[in-house]
Amino acid sequence: MEYSIRFNNKINSDFSKELKKRVNHYFKNNNISKYGNANMYLKSVFMLSMYLTPLVLMLTLDIGHLAVFFGLWVVMGLGMSGIGLSIMHDANHGVLSKNPTVNKLYSQLTYLLGVDKYNWIVQHNVLHHTYTNVYGYDTDISNPLMRFSPDKPWKKGYRLQLFYAPILYGLMTIYWMFKDFPQRNEYNKSNLMKTYGLGSPAMMFIKMFFTKLIYLTGTLFLPILFSNFEWYWCLLGFTIMHYVCGIFLALIFQCAHVLENTEFVQPDNENLTIENNWTIHQLATTANFAQRSKLFS
Repeated sequence: MEYSIRFNNKINSDFSKELKKRVNHYFKNNNISKYGNANMYLKSVFMLSMYLTPLVLMLTLDIGHLAVFFGLWVVMGLGMSGIGLSIMHDANHGVLSKNPTVNKLYSQLTYLLGVDKYNWIVQHNVLHHTYTNVYGYDTDISNPLMRFSPDKPWKKGYRLQLFYAPILYGLMTIYWMFKDFPQRNEYNKSNLMKTYGLGSPAMMFIKMFFTKLIYLTGTLFLPILFSNFEWYWCLLGFTIMHYVCGIFLALIFQCAHVLENTEFVQPDNENLTIENNWTIHQLATTANFAQRSKLFS
């Protein structure tokens, strides 16, 4: 597939300039950095601790109760979702720190979700943020089993997705873990990895394979070897961790774009152009939610 859609940025170009001006003005006047502050780094330590501490406890303590064992996996899932929602997400966007080296270091946390960092960059940073809510191009709304866009052809089974969507949401990161391989093949065929300078296909595939092997060793095989529970309880705990993470990631990420009041756009079929300014497109396809909820924040 060729990702060759263009936006007509000549439309309302003054809007984009004025928006950038006002955003810069806001940060400057309020003396706020555009990058992570002390609260952000505190949150990073907190989320990493939620992920790593339960794992260490599983490997070192004699845990006598299965409920406690599963509770540790739940906490790991919460930490995992926090890493995905803020730390690795912001680092991959280059805004966790003004220091590019720090962003690059924290972006490696993508692997703690069992997900390949470079696939994530192409899927999220490039395709999702360029073609937000454009069916066939925004891979975030291209799940084969669910209908997230009115432009996707209707099937009778989709009327039941109200009931099965929450189940599939919980399996999201497990799905990501395995779909990285066919997705990488697709990106290589489309020259996306080469276009964005993400390395040679062969070496990147080898790296992806070994990072997944290391991830599975640390989060599944080590608990099987060193915890005092049978392998099938460890496998169930591993699944619970991913399920908790998947639910939180899906319910928060989906609410940013896949709602009734956001726009879903298709390009002109002849010249593959979206007759809108990209900045306006982003605003039209994105929603704020729970802005006043202290609990949610």
